[in-house]
Amino acid sequence: MRIGFDLDKVFINYPPFIPAFIFDKFYKEKDNGELKYRIPGKIDQQIRKLIHFPFLRPPIKENINFLKELSKNSDYELYLITSRYNFLEKRTLQLLKKYKFDKLFKKIFINIKNEQPHFFKDRIIKEENIEVYFDDDLSLLKHLHKENPNLILFWLSHNKNIKAQSPIKTIGKLSDSLNYR
Repeated sequence: MRIGFDLDKVFINYPPFIPAFIFDKFYKEKDNGELKYRIPGKIDQQIRKLIHFPFLRPPIKENINFLKELSKNSDYELYLITSRYNFLEKRTLQLLKKYKFDKLFKKIFINIKNEQPHFFKDRIIKEENIEVYFDDDLSLLKHLHKENPNLILFWLSHNKNIKAQSPIKTIGKLSDSLNYR
C-alpha cells in the first residue's frame, strides 16, 4: 500500500509562540471561492525562512513514532509530500535530516517549482499512485477528493469539535487511522 503524508502539523508543529490562525492567514487567499495559496513576496519569504529554522519547529513525537513503526512493515511504501516552496528547500532538508526522514520514506517530494500546493500534491499522488493520504489542510483534502475519488483521505485535526465530512476521515493523531480498518 502506498501512503502519502504532509509534513507540517503532521510530523512537525508550528513554532509554539505563533498562533496557528496567523499561519493560515499568510498561506491561503480567496480567489472567487476557489482554493488558492499565497506565493509569498521577498519580505514574506525572509520571515518564513526565519520561522522555519528546525529548532523552532518542534516534532510531533507521537506521529513520528507511529511513522517509524509503520516504516518497518514492508507492505507499506511511505511518501512525504510537502508543499513547502522553493525558498524553504534548505530549511526543509535540514529538518528532514534532523529527524532522519530520508530513512523512513521511499520518496520525498518538495514543491520546488512553487506550484499551487493542492495542484502539486494532486500531481504527485497521481504520479506515484498513492492510495492513502494524510494532511492537516481540510480545504486541500476536499480538492484531492474531487480529483481522486478513490483516494483514502485522513484529516489531522487538532480541534476535536470539528469533523470532516465523509469520506474524509478525521483523526487527532496518525495512530487513530487504525480505527478505520
